[in-house]
Amino acid sequence: MTDHYATLGVARNATQDEIKRAFRRLASQHHPDKGGDTKKFQEIQAAYDTLGDEAKRQTYDNPAPQFPGFNGGGVHVNIHDIFGQMFGGQSPFGQQPRRNHVRMSLWITLLDVARGGKRPVALGTQAGTSTVEIEIPMGINDGDNVQYTGLAPGGQDLVIQFRIQPHANFQRQGLNLATTHKVSIWTLILGGETEVQTVEGNRLVVKVAPHTQPGTTLRLRSQGLGDQSGQKGDLMVQIQTEIPKTIAPEIITAIQNHA
Repeated sequence: MTDHYATLGVARNATQDEIKRAFRRLASQHHPDKGGDTKKFQEIQAAYDTLGDEAKRQTYDNPAPQFPGFNGGGVHVNIHDIFGQMFGGQSPFGQQPRRNHVRMSLWITLLDVARGGKRPVALGTQAGTSTVEIEIPMGINDGDNVQYTGLAPGGQDLVIQFRIQPHANFQRQGLNLATTHKVSIWTLILGGETEVQTVEGNRLVVKVAPHTQPGTTLRLRSQGLGDQSGQKGDLMVQIQTEIPKTIAPEIITAIQNHA
């Protein structure tokens, strides 16, 4: 079993704050958008998903006992499947045996969430590797499970848990997205236009009103994420600015005269 504590570099008795600080440091260091290794980042994310949740951490620290010889060393066994094989496909409990299924996790990007669409997925089998094509539901949430009937080897169902990589510039809030955008201080004072990029790469011209305060959030309607029902979230743009390193002397004089 993977040692999540070693992955995050913390002791087994580490506090939740210590685990969170370790995750933030490592996630920033290994984030793919900053040139980090995607596999390493996913391991760090998986470790934090387990240890950062008190209930999951307790389960991880105290795993349920396995019974080799009954369930094949931890592989899920359906009791109806066992009796189904013993009684010629019929369950003595008066129920039809459930379909076998294959489970896997799949990391996707926020752009995948925004666009949805088809994606090839490699599945390991005894005969080697087979590739199947799945449909990513638009607007899928992190941790959601989707079942693809009969898509796994041998006609089994494929169940995929979707994990979403954090984005360097956008934070998700349901179907809404939040981001920050810098404009010049003169644009805040005088007003003007600026160009904002969406998660899908579209560039939108946005008007900034005169006397806009730093930290003001502009809501761009229907520029967030969509879902299967046709709903569309908004893009929340927090306006930031910075003081220019060089300012003309006459501008400084004018400011001093009006201060």
